[in-house]
Amino acid sequence: MPTPTKGARLGGGPAHERQMLANLSQSLFEHGRITTTVTKAKRLRPHAERLITFAKRGDLASRRKVLGIISDKGVVHKLFTEIGPGFAERDGGYTRITKVGNRKGDNAPMAVIELVEFGAPAKKAVAKEAEKAAKKAAPKKAEKVEEAPAAEETVEAVETEAVEAEAADDAK
Repeated sequence: MPTPTKGARLGGGPAHERQMLANLSQSLFEHGRITTTVTKAKRLRPHAERLITFAKRGDLASRRKVLGIISDKGVVHKLFTEIGPGFAERDGGYTRITKVGNRKGDNAPMAVIELVEFGAPAKKAVAKEAEKAAKKAAPKKAEKVEEAPAAEETVEAVETEAVEAEAADDAK
């Protein structure tokens, strides 16, 4: 975890903050998305991304280090078998924070922190989305273009059959 900020911690003391971040990261890996305050989400992001980097390594020492932070073996197993390999091609940026408004009771600013899509690095994901959009637009134009040659092909096929029929008649 990066150097903690000076002053008051999230929960009071540094030990409580460590436990809070461990619990938040465990919930994030278990559910894929959690809703929390903006401050907690910003503090959770580097902590969770570091744990995902350990999971990408996949060795025993990394697993033991993560087990020292997250107590649930099932979540650690999911982190090392699904989440870590899913981000194998991505160099950081495994989480996304989206602000969702204020909490009703105390008007605290809330945010959703979630794991981004597996497998595709950010630039490749944007490129894939652009390709999908282009493909959606292209088939409409391609269908119109294909319809016209289809009519020409039928005319050519009829002409070819007529020429073959004449050649067959001439051969008789």
